[in-house]
Parts: sequence; C-alpha cells; structure tokens
Amino acid sequence: MSPYAVIPSSIEKDARSWILTKEYNPKTFRCKPPNARFFVIKSYTEDVIYRSLKYGTWASTEHGNRRLDKAFRDNVDKGPIYLFFSVNASGHFCGMAEMLTPVDYTTTCSFMPLIKWKGVFKVKWIFVKDIPNGQLKHIRIENNENKPITYSRDTQELNPKPGCEMLEMFLNYRSKSSIIDDSEFYDKCEVEMQRDEVALVRSESPEVVIANS
Repeated sequence: MSPYAVIPSSIEKDARSWILTKEYNPKTFRCKPPNARFFVIKSYTEDVIYRSLKYGTWASTEHGNRRLDKAFRDNVDKGPIYLFFSVNASGHFCGMAEMLTPVDYTTTCSFMPLIKWKGVFKVKWIFVKDIPNGQLKHIRIENNENKPITYSRDTQELNPKPGCEMLEMFLNYRSKSSIIDDSEFYDKCEVEMQRDEVALVRSESPEVVIANS
C-alpha cells in the first residue's frame, strides 16, 4: 500500500490543521526510559520529513534500514526506539519520533525524492521543533570519537546518556520555529512531485490509464 493512502483526501485539503491535532511537544515526557535505544536520522531535505509527519512512515538507506530493523527486533518488549531527526546542512535538529514497527521490505517509500528506498517502517512523531546545533554541541557521542552529536551520520546510535540528554533538550527547549511553519509550501511541492511522476509514467507507458489524474 502506498503511504499516500494513510490520510483521507478530505484531510489532505488541510494537512496543516490535521498535523496540529496530533498534539506534538508534550509538556511532560519520560526522559530516562529504561532499555531505550536512540539513533540520529539525517535527511537530505525538509520536505521528506514533513511528509513523514503526514503519513507516519519513514525509510532509511539500505544499510540504515538493516541497522534500525535489527535494533527494533532486538529491543521488542524491552524498550522504545527513539529517532532524532536533522536535515543535512540545516544547522538544527527538527524533531523526535518513535519507531513503531520493524522494516517492511515489501513496501517502497514513494515520497522519498530521487530514490525510492525499498523498506518502510511506521513512526510516531512526538516532538516537532527546531533546536539549533549550538544548543546541542555539549552532547558528546562516546561511540563516535566523542564528537558532538551535531557531527553524527545517518543512523548513528547514541549511548543512553546522550540519548536521554537529547530527550531532555526536546522536552525543555522553547523553540520559536518548526517544520510545520512551512507546511503550505511543502504540500505544494508534493503536488508538483506527484504531477511529475504521472507525466513520467505517461511518457514511458502511454497505454497506462491513471485514475484521478
């Protein structure tokens, strides 16, 4: 099933209002969850993260999917898997989500640009706010040469201490911006991307009939 099927068409007309009903950024949160595992997720673009908010799914690279899938399966019934998101060269982290399912390798993540990764998993977004890298550089990653978390690569795992510190930052930092602020722009980009895909299919296979196009 395509991730585009997750949201009813009536809701897609006002995706920003729908997203705001999700009650992100809770006032209280357990920042030292037992047996939790933590990973940094790096994205090439913000619009992909916005679509993850809309559809509740994510896909990493082939290597990243394998790493996250193994962590999820190893930690089943033990503790949550938390993912901290940042866009390359953005200068900030933009949110935290919980991994809800193992990777489904039978499904393609169709909202990823350029490359359609094979393997998708569901996520629940909990915090959606921008935290500048300057506020996070004190958090060091022992298993990555003790570098600041801001120098992490995609699917870098964090030890419990820096992972819990990141949870505390997302809980307590008072941000004045988030990816939701640009939701109208990203919705328009998504519509244009879908039109381009339809045009490509028609040019390659004129005999194919595409419904509702």
